[in-house]
Amino acid sequence: MEHSGVGGQAVDAYRKALATAASAAAYAVMARGVARELLPPELRAAARWASSALLARLGRIKKERRTLVVRSQQAAAGAGREENLLFDAARTYLASRLDPRAMRRLGLTLARAKDDDGRATWRKVLFLEPGDSTVDVFDGVRFHWACVEAPSGGGGGKKKARRGEPGTGGDRDFVLELSFDAEHTEFAMDQYVPFVMEAAEEVEERDRALKICMNEGRTWYRVNHHHPATFDTLAMDPDLKRRIVDDLDLFAGRRDHYRRIGKAWKRGYLLYGPPGTGKSSLVAAMANHLRYDLYDLDLSHVHLNTSLQWLLVGMSSRSILVIEDIDCCSDAMSREDVKAPARAGDGGADDETGNGAASDSDAPLPPAKSKSKSKSKDDQGFSAEGVTLSGLLNFIDGLWSTSGEERIIVFTTNYKDRLDPALLRPGRMDMHIYMGYCGWDAFKTLAKNYFLIDDHALFPEIQALLAEVEVTPAAVSEMLLRSDDPGVALKGLKELLEEKKQEAMPEGKQGEEGAGKAEKKGE
Repeated sequence: MEHSGVGGQAVDAYRKALATAASAAAYAVMARGVARELLPPELRAAARWASSALLARLGRIKKERRTLVVRSQQAAAGAGREENLLFDAARTYLASRLDPRAMRRLGLTLARAKDDDGRATWRKVLFLEPGDSTVDVFDGVRFHWACVEAPSGGGGGKKKARRGEPGTGGDRDFVLELSFDAEHTEFAMDQYVPFVMEAAEEVEERDRALKICMNEGRTWYRVNHHHPATFDTLAMDPDLKRRIVDDLDLFAGRRDHYRRIGKAWKRGYLLYGPPGTGKSSLVAAMANHLRYDLYDLDLSHVHLNTSLQWLLVGMSSRSILVIEDIDCCSDAMSREDVKAPARAGDGGADDETGNGAASDSDAPLPPAKSKSKSKSKDDQGFSAEGVTLSGLLNFIDGLWSTSGEERIIVFTTNYKDRLDPALLRPGRMDMHIYMGYCGWDAFKTLAKNYFLIDDHALFPEIQALLAEVEVTPAAVSEMLLRSDDPGVALKGLKELLEEKKQEAMPEGKQGEEGAGKAEKKGE
């Protein structure tokens, strides 16, 4: 009897426990339904995250993990395989984050490179070897990167290292694995992966060598660009220099602005002035300031308007297109000159085919160089005699000009008035920059560049002479290059300026000044 009473009590206790558990479960289901209806998704997600974090801290549950496998290649639609941009970006990003002092094993590659002065040097590149891993913390979330050797036949595909980049860990193929807590999946996909892509682009932009490209037919040929010119070393008016830098910076940061107003993201600059005033140096400084590649277009090597279109398509974004001495192209001359009657012995002008030479109506200016060639037809029946003015206008401002983004177009000329007004209007040449003779501020910049001096006993005399004499920065630089001694070089410059002043005087005054100098010597 006693045992049966104890058993009955146990059964009753068990039944009560089941009833309580059922009631609790019912209440939990009801509370979950109410919460789903009343609480916003963000608050529910925060509650789940807080409960998971609390239970994980108490050691009750193990956090669920997610792993993204980043292969070097992926199967493309149709035949062949497609490069995985995230793979290269992740390697570049990790190379900038790896700390050799904190890792047991690390891959190291030395790549040939050149410094800012064009001298040969070495560039160190760090990378993960298969079997190694590292942790990256972004916005408080820990991301675990691992380099894993891919199984034979199913890896990311053999990826040949590009020149100047590290290999892929000997002859072994590998993949990268990105692991993180499951609750951070959306954060990883929507924020961390885009961050890795952008950071890799910044690293590549900072480390890459600038290129200067020259054209032959429809093809660009590229070489490294090591011109040392910067806005700090340019010998020009400081206010003008500041306006140019501000305009360039404003242009480079207006992607959304250009898209919003529905215009191509490009800007045109016309550099004009006498020879030797620093137009080419200004172009190089613009490229170095923005980290843009240079495309030096020689119109004499372009025989068809369609070739211009192909060259435009072949240009990269974030680049500067330069056409130097645009006044020397006959089809860039003003239309009034082109339509003028041809003199005896001259070929007739033809703006449609681009084979006419403009008449030389301005005697003081040198004649324009004609790019015309003997008439011939190619296999398609086009006239191979150069580009036309309309072709050039379409090249810089037509529909084809939208084939790339963040482009700058620069024309240089010694004679602005030779150019057709259609080339100069806003939207094509937005900013006209006069590159004049050497002034006092430009001279001080040159003296600082060559001798690291801010003052000298000869400065007042040189300042007075520069106010009276027209001399180009190139001529001043040539005199300063003749000696490493500032006194000797500045004395030679002073004598040059005095000679130019003497040459600019009328003959009568030249004789008076010469006599005055002779009297001083006699005294």
